[in-house]
Amino acid sequence: MALPAEKLITINDRGARAATTFGSLSQGGGNMVFISKFTSDGSDATATFTNIDSTYKEYVFVCTNLHPQTDSREFQVNFRDGSTAYDATKTTTYFRAYHDEADSATTLSYDGNNDEAQSTDPQYLSSSVGADADQSTSGILHLFNPSSTTFVKHFISTFNHNTADDYSQVIYVAGYCNVTAAIDGVQFTFRTGEIQGGTISLYGIL
Repeated sequence: MALPAEKLITINDRGARAATTFGSLSQGGGNMVFISKFTSDGSDATATFTNIDSTYKEYVFVCTNLHPQTDSREFQVNFRDGSTAYDATKTTTYFRAYHDEADSATTLSYDGNNDEAQSTDPQYLSSSVGADADQSTSGILHLFNPSSTTFVKHFISTFNHNTADDYSQVIYVAGYCNVTAAIDGVQFTFRTGEIQGGTISLYGIL
């Protein structure tokens, strides 16, 4: 049975292209415009995007099967606010849910150890990602109105990953870069070690 028109999302060879009000990632609906794509060559220290400007009010990073070099490593993000360093001041919240393969442990909890309070440190997006051949993390990060010089720059993310001890864990993060300068760059890393697989696609929302 066909979906009603308001629930259809069109796609092309670069992923989601346009969405109706129901499926849109932006407040008023509109097009997702592909901007660029990072593809790991198996030995990347960072995945860095510097094409963040006033063209779009919302940017979306779609992260797929990012694989760490080292077991039990956090996947993380930081932001550049006009300098050369990725160290924008952030305040965030962080909570998680998990369930293990043995069906013996579950939780839903706020994790104050992984939030930030006016910190320039990277923000964790995934925790304890496993380095087995079939383990990785995938998720989406939204960055809102990064070129504003009036408002703080809000971001939200949802990531799921396989932990090193075989849990499925979903991490929810929300926060803001507490700076008046524009955010003009975004950088992803694992806490230590290289990114040894996966892709990150960047879209702008019209």
